[in-house]
This record gives sequence, C-alpha cells and structure tokens, in this order.
Amino acid sequence: MGLRFMKCRKGQGMVEYILIVALIAIIVIAGVKLFGGKVKGLFTGASDKIATEGSNAGLQ
Repeated sequence: MGLRFMKCRKGQGMVEYILIVALIAIIVIAGVKLFGGKVKGLFTGASDKIATEGSNAGLQ
C-alpha cells in the first residue's frame, strides 16, 4: 500500500506541473495577443530610425 500511495503522489505532482506550465503558456499567449502589435510597432519604428540615421550619417 505504501508504494501505491507514492505513485499517486508522483502523478499528482506531475499534473500540478503540467497545469502550471499550461497556465503560464496561456498568460504568455494572451500577452502576445494584447501587446504584440505595439511591440512590433516599437521595433519597426526603432529600426526605421536607425536606418534613417545610418543613411544620413553616410551622406555627410
């Protein structure tokens, strides 16, 4: 009976880890959906500014 109890506890621990990982994945996906466009816009703007400054520096 002791071994059987330990197996159940190991399975319970694994399920808890899976639930935690799933919750983190859901939070990350929601964050990307909410803020993905804004972050992409910031990186695009920064990239455009770097390209513009770089081309202006090359012309001088």
